[in-house]
Amino acid sequence: MTIGSLAPKKEKKSRKSKPVVDERAPLLPSKHEEDVGFDEFNGASFTGAVFNLSTTIVGAGIMALPATMKVLGLGLGIAMIVFMAFLTEASIEMLLRFSRAGKSVSYGGLMGDAFGKYGKMMLQICVLINNIGVLIVYMIIIGDVLSGTTSSGVHHAGVLEGWFGEHWWSGRTFVLLVTTLAIFAPLASFKRIDSLSFTSALSVGLAVAFLVITVGITIIKLVNGSIMMPRLLPDVTDLTSFWKLFTVVPVLVTAFICHYNVHSIDNELEDSTQIKAVVRTSLGLCSTVYIMTSLFGFLLFGDGTLDDVLANFDTNLGIPYSSLLNDAVRVSYAAHLMLVFPIVFYPLRLNLDGLFFPSSRPLVLDNLRFALISIGLIGVIFLGANFIPSIWDAFQFTGATAAVCLGFIFPASITLRDRHGIATRKDKILCIFMIVLAVFSNLVAIYSDAYALFKKNESPRE
Repeated sequence: MTIGSLAPKKEKKSRKSKPVVDERAPLLPSKHEEDVGFDEFNGASFTGAVFNLSTTIVGAGIMALPATMKVLGLGLGIAMIVFMAFLTEASIEMLLRFSRAGKSVSYGGLMGDAFGKYGKMMLQICVLINNIGVLIVYMIIIGDVLSGTTSSGVHHAGVLEGWFGEHWWSGRTFVLLVTTLAIFAPLASFKRIDSLSFTSALSVGLAVAFLVITVGITIIKLVNGSIMMPRLLPDVTDLTSFWKLFTVVPVLVTAFICHYNVHSIDNELEDSTQIKAVVRTSLGLCSTVYIMTSLFGFLLFGDGTLDDVLANFDTNLGIPYSSLLNDAVRVSYAAHLMLVFPIVFYPLRLNLDGLFFPSSRPLVLDNLRFALISIGLIGVIFLGANFIPSIWDAFQFTGATAAVCLGFIFPASITLRDRHGIATRKDKILCIFMIVLAVFSNLVAIYSDAYALFKKNESPRE
């Protein structure tokens, strides 16, 4: 993304303001790649860009948001979601502004412009850690929903087990293998992110369907008086409960991480001036979905809300057609995650290629390398989903490390570095606040999670 038009006349049919700037930059194909492989492409639409970015944002993190209300209380919890949305918009605006000034067309290129090749490598490593972790979480949740899971000696039946009984073909490994081959592999084979705009729109629709069903169940239970008014503020009784408040920060950070796909989506927009409106529209849409999910999920289950709210939908809800509604909620969100998978996979593949093959020809022009990287990554994610027993502690640690770097620490560091002399005093104050808040809250979150984990492991021996 640059200021002005440096492209020759024949390139003006799409993305007119985007010249060739860094052919090996990660996170998106270069202009050279697009000219060779996508001559028929006339630019992504505003609506398609909004759906793609919204799909990047709304992932598995939404399932943990009702549990953050249990920790923070409804009032403070909703305020934190709104605050995190504004902070995310500010960090993305900084990335786009400095990309324009430095003529960078990717997040990796921007980090390279500010901190050299090691800065670029740090960004690529963080994207690999964050996205592999997130995709493993997605696949585990899909397996839990369809095949069931056992936690603390209690078996939670999956949808297929509930419908057809226990069979070899309803087991986790086989279900995930079929899902991988039939859905993930075909969708991951697209070389342009805008090719996924239809599935992204469908995934947003499925997330809204999940929300509508949850809201409907909650309203019915409110009318018949079977729901108690939840807490508006956190229940802080001692120092331990105070430190626990910070454990929600990684979840909130992870819920809004989309920075690694912003440049990819912007690069494919026909009119690059629309990217700010795309970001604001997407954040507004996702914040609304988050607030509604948190509000009605916590209203529905109260202090019994589990870390993964989907796990609450395996019991009798106390209303007619409870079993049918439980299945509808779980299936709609499992389908949503299946369609989110390729959107998160896209920058993962490009960053891995940029990290290990920085001097090779563009990835979209090398079908063999494209296929081998795609198959290798999907294989690693599939194995991780089958052999990692627990997701939520790992999810919080990922959010406290790679995700917080991608969302706040790196954008703030680029602004403070200010290689092009465009940062204002207000920018620098906001960046210092971002870094201090991110480092302090996430260190406390890691300490609190580790302490709780050790206590949990010690308790059986006591």
